[in-house]
Amino acid sequence: MLDLIDVSKVYRGGKRAVDSLTMRLEPGLLGLLGPNGAGKSSLMRIAATVTRPTSGRVVFEGVDAVAHPNALRNALGYLPQDFGVYANLTAREFLTYLAAAKGISARSAKARIDELLVLVNLTEALKRPLGKYSGGMMRRVGIAQTLLGDPRVIIVDEPTAGLDPEERVRFRNLLSDLSVNRVVLLSTHIVSDVDSVAADIAIVARGRLLRRGTPEQLLRDIDGHVWETTVPATAVNAVQARYTVSRMVRTTEGVRVRLLSSVNPAMGATPVPPDLEDAYLGVISGPTAHRNVAGR
Repeated sequence: MLDLIDVSKVYRGGKRAVDSLTMRLEPGLLGLLGPNGAGKSSLMRIAATVTRPTSGRVVFEGVDAVAHPNALRNALGYLPQDFGVYANLTAREFLTYLAAAKGISARSAKARIDELLVLVNLTEALKRPLGKYSGGMMRRVGIAQTLLGDPRVIIVDEPTAGLDPEERVRFRNLLSDLSVNRVVLLSTHIVSDVDSVAADIAIVARGRLLRRGTPEQLLRDIDGHVWETTVPATAVNAVQARYTVSRMVRTTEGVRVRLLSSVNPAMGATPVPPDLEDAYLGVISGPTAHRNVAGR
């Protein structure tokens, strides 16, 4: 169990990246959703003991992880958005070096690295130095290093950046399998990264926790507030000014618009079942997002 208790992070100049946020993480996959700049990465670094909070507490299994970080670090696998490598090493050499730094025996490390290289689909590039890897391949190396020590807590920040669609699905499914008996915190601004694997979703913006719940709970919040209609292309800007628009598709009849409103927006709109992206945008846009602006 990992607890973040009234955590804040204020950077030089007064920028408040995390603002009095409290959150408990238990075994399972928690999807942390928020727009770019929401404070997700700052929160992840605090949870991973990479940076200290300005105020508040991080508690891992009853131990203050700010004052005594090693208990959490020894149980942790962490993948930041950007991580450094030695460009002249191969993936196997790099992972062997990291395993030694983690105190994993050479025999155990070899078996684990062989397993991970298969898991992240890098067996065909074993002789190539990391400096010649693509961005997606580097991300897979990062995923492998996260899992090196068979961690009990896994924290991954925007892990699918640079992965192709097949790899994204593969990695999401892997995290879902790992979360059966581990704490897994997955941060992303891409709703599809969590909608099929997270039983628990937290939505943050401006450093604050705005909403947390199961996908079913989030969908219930927005049920009856999602509409679709087709409007002329010339009317799109006006619709966007009045409503939170979650999707637009150009058709031969005009532009098919999916929007949020607590009342029928007219324009021939019909109610449609919500999806998680609708729920996310409803939370991020605030309490007025579902309301017809003309009715304020």
